[in-house]
Amino acid sequence: MGLFTGLVTLPLAPVRGVMWLAETLTEQAEAQLYDPGRIAAEMQQVADEVAAGEITEEEAAEREEELIQRLNEGRAREQARLAGGG
Repeated sequence: MGLFTGLVTLPLAPVRGVMWLAETLTEQAEAQLYDPGRIAAEMQQVADEVAAGEITEEEAAEREEELIQRLNEGRAREQARLAGGG
């Protein structure tokens, strides 16, 4: 980047910083959302809640289905990331 280009685009630096921060936060949130270890822990929590009588079998089945969908989505995203090279 040349000196002139750097000076002209300097007013956009805060916007680029905010965009970078938003992208970083999104990546971190998605990493946590689709983390297989976290999903397994949530599955165990559902099982514990059923055993304790806190939720019904139907509620547990719905939550487990959502967790399985998240797990599959996370795997698909990881495969796409690996196939895309980044």
